[in-house]
Amino acid sequence: MNSFEWTVVGSGIGPLLLAATEEGLVSVVFHADAPVRDRALGQLAARLGGDPAESASGRLSEPIRRLDEYFAGTRRDFGLPLDWSLTSGFNRQVLRELASGVPYGTVVGYGELAERVGQPGAAQAVGAAMGSNPLPLVVPCHRVVESDGGLGGFGGGLETKRRLLALEGVLPEPLF
Repeated sequence: MNSFEWTVVGSGIGPLLLAATEEGLVSVVFHADAPVRDRALGQLAARLGGDPAESASGRLSEPIRRLDEYFAGTRRDFGLPLDWSLTSGFNRQVLRELASGVPYGTVVGYGELAERVGQPGAAQAVGAAMGSNPLPLVVPCHRVVESDGGLGGFGGGLETKRRLLALEGVLPEPLF
């Protein structure tokens, strides 16, 4: 079992917990205030084994830099090594297709994503895969929407989804 590094960073959508293993970025957690952070670290330690080490350098320095660039509007593709060990089977297949096939500034329907992985009619299963995405933002589940134009669900909350889609130019900027 390997240890993993973690840190919490500020972002345009609030604090994010980032965690990385030797393989790459393994987890992104939205709204990472102290209770969310502590719960997420406990779950990660149980699933990954090893000892978590807080560090904003080492394995996390590049993900932090690229996230800063994304929120500044100067990066459209993260291009980071990812550790897919927290997902498997159909969910991993869907998330990999999402990561490689739905670029910045575009959206895809749940049903279309199901078709792309050879499972037409599995739109609800795609929704479940989005809900279990261990790497939201970097594996852009915010780009998956309903076929009728609705936003669909989002683990980070619909306001966060709206803000990410506005950042990418898919939706108009929200009026605050």
